Formats: sequence, C-alpha cells, structure tokens
Amino acid sequence: MKYAICNELYGDWPFEEAFAHAHDCGYQGIEIAPFTINPDVAQIGAAERIRIRNLAEQNQLEIVGLHWLLAQTNDYHLTHPDAQIRNKTAKYLVELARFCSDLGGKIMVFGSPRQRNLHENVTYQQGVDYAIDVLKRTTEALEELDVTLALEPLGPEEGNFMLTASSGIEIAQAVNSPMVKLHLDVKAMSTESKPIPDIIRDSRDWLVHFHANDPNRQGPGMGDTDFEPIYEALKAINYDGWISVEVFDYQPGIEALSGQSLRYLKMVEAKTA
Repeated sequence: MKYAICNELYGDWPFEEAFAHAHDCGYQGIEIAPFTINPDVAQIGAAERIRIRNLAEQNQLEIVGLHWLLAQTNDYHLTHPDAQIRNKTAKYLVELARFCSDLGGKIMVFGSPRQRNLHENVTYQQGVDYAIDVLKRTTEALEELDVTLALEPLGPEEGNFMLTASSGIEIAQAVNSPMVKLHLDVKAMSTESKPIPDIIRDSRDWLVHFHANDPNRQGPGMGDTDFEPIYEALKAINYDGWISVEVFDYQPGIEALSGQSLRYLKMVEAKTA
C-alpha cells in the first residue's frame, strides 16, 4: 500500500515543516487542499507551484493530487440550474487540473459538498444531469493533462447529493471518460446500509483513490472501525492506488493524528498480508 496524508491537517505549519514531518512519519505522499494555498487557484503563480513541487521532492514525497477542490469558493457549483454557473465551474475544474498537473499530481477528489448540494426546486435527476453536463466539459483537458477526477460520495450529514458509491458510479458511467472515476472515504461509507467491504468490492472497476479515517472524524484506528475487513476487500480487488489519511477532528493534535494513523494502517496491512 502507498500512504499519503492530506496537508490541511497541518494547519498553519509552513510547507517546509509539514512536508518534513510527513516524511519523518513514514508517508510517501502528500495530498493538497488548494484553499490552504489560495482560495482562487488561478492566483497561485508558476514560481509557487514549482516551489511546492520541489519541496515535496526534497522531502521524498509524491504530490498525489488535490481534494477539497471548491472549498472556500463562492462562484462555482456542480448542480446549479444556471448554465452560466455550470460553465464557470467546468472552466475552474480545468484550471484546477492544470494546477494539479503542475504539482506533479494525478488525482483530483471532488468532495466539496457545499458546491454540489441541490438547490431548492432542483430534483435529484436534474442535479445528476447538471453534474454530467459540467464533468463532460472537463474530460478533454483531463485527458491532455493525465489527471483523473475522482467523484467522492459523502454521507447525508454532508448534504443531499451523491451520497452513495453507486450514485457516484452512475454519474461516472454517464460521463463515460477514463478520466472520471470514483473515490471512497471510510467515514462516508459508514453511513451506507451496505457493509464497507461490500461497497469496495462492488466498486472495483471504478475505484482510483481512498481516504482512511473513522466515523468519529479522527484518524484510522482512533475510533471503532475495524480496518482489517477493509484491507482484505482492497486486496481482493487488487487496489493499487493511494491510501490518504484525512481527518476532520484535530483535537488529538497533529503529531498524534499523523503518527498513530499511519502506524495503525501499517499494522493492519501486515496482519492482512
């Protein structure tokens, strides 16, 4: 397994310190939330992009890609009924893909619930159609840049659109591009009626990225979720992508969250070898 950590965990740590700490913990990759650099990715200049990429290389980390794509933005929305807003959203996703590629990344995780939840009077099927409209406009650029957009289902506490792995697969199928696939997150999967290992097995043809955490919003191994069946399922489908640690409750502290999470995951990997 290849292990990465999401950079927003490090809060206001300078990238020099955050990347060094991630490497010292044993992570091989770092995943970037663009808002931690600038809420408008177009304002991140070439020199800064090169600096970040070089910092990762100096710390023997691979920049996996991006997540929280539209966080802290107000002008973009995946399922908006206004075609002009959807067009702007598609163009911004292409700008994000360029940024991802400039950093050396290959994956963009589309979570950002606030920028995809259905507006009042928009039906679920209309939302699906609007999302497909946006995503189809990005595929040519994604293919040119060799960046995969991974749709992230989120639980009902996050919103009202794309709440299950099967709904994410449905949208990816309709977009019909090798560059639009599926991302799975343990916290989100825990809200489905189907057991997590079954979700993973049923998603085998679409899964390209994976976030490890616990429903308690902390790191893997810091709650009640047993990761052994999860790892057995990942190995059964020959998953060879990244496992990125993403947390939402920082109360235990950066050092505990980053260190304990990876130690637990490696222990589980060894037990399920």
